Amino acid sequence: MKQEHIDRINELARKAKTDGLSAEETEERDRLRKAYIADFRKSLEAHLENTYVIDAKGNKNKLQKKH
Repeated sequence: MKQEHIDRINELARKAKTDGLSAEETEERDRLRKAYIADFRKSLEAHLENTYVIDAKGNKNKLQKKH
């Protein structure tokens, strides 16, 4: 996500605390938040896919997804 989008999320959050948001601004904030969360999840999943755990015997085991 671009830094300008993150800055806009923060700007809208500050405005919501002080002045309140219009309906359009609330929709924009929700859309940007959803995009941010999706990017965060994608990044976290990519990181976990490349994570290994070393057991007591020194074997490298890839993390498995829980179902």
